[in-house]
Amino acid sequence: MGKIIWICVGAVIVWAGTILLMHRIQTKKIKKLEDDYREKQRVQQKLREEYSVKVQNKQAKIAALQSQINPHFLLNTLNNIYALIAFDTDKAQQAVQDLSRLLRHLLYDNNQDFIPLNREMEFLKNYVALMKIRLSSNVDLQFHIDIPSENPIRVAPLIFISLFENAFKHGISPVKPSFIHIKIYSSGPDTLSCSIENSYFPKQRNDISGSGIGLEQVQKRLDLIYPDKYEWTKGCDENATVYKSILTIHTTTK
Repeated sequence: MGKIIWICVGAVIVWAGTILLMHRIQTKKIKKLEDDYREKQRVQQKLREEYSVKVQNKQAKIAALQSQINPHFLLNTLNNIYALIAFDTDKAQQAVQDLSRLLRHLLYDNNQDFIPLNREMEFLKNYVALMKIRLSSNVDLQFHIDIPSENPIRVAPLIFISLFENAFKHGISPVKPSFIHIKIYSSGPDTLSCSIENSYFPKQRNDISGSGIGLEQVQKRLDLIYPDKYEWTKGCDENATVYKSILTIHTTTK
């Protein structure tokens, strides 16, 4: 009888020891899981902070580029109005009214990351109308927009304006026949293209207006806002008399 009791006591001790060992093992596993979870949370928080810094830096760069576009654009526009005042005050007054519409766009839309495409197109139409006032009859200006009115595309504001400015700056001669042909079209729900072809008259060496920063800004903004989401071909023909630029952007509808 006593032997049986000792066997039972031994069994209980072994069972209790086994339970205690399993508890310790489970405790260690739980602690490891908790440590792993805390480490994962720490890594994710660090990644979020690094991503936030990158986004802030990117936004700062974009804002800096856009802040340069405004005075560059205004300088060119005011130069055009100044030239009109000398020979046609009525047209100059009309140009000031057109400029006021452009300024509203700069004030209210330029601070947004993306705006509806129809608002950007309205801005470009007003700009072309302003530039057209001072053109002579020897300039063939064509501007076509082939985009459905209900197109949901949203676009970065002022992404095309430097291309337009470049065409009017280099595409017009005061004495020779000139042309500027512009077409903006969409080949899909999230694709937007701007094709510009113009006669090419290089500016003189002593002409420093614009300082050549317009197209450089376009390139930098495209790289920041549409990385790997655009194609841009540009350059003169073999005779250096015609300049052509085709920019296609894969845009957003959000």
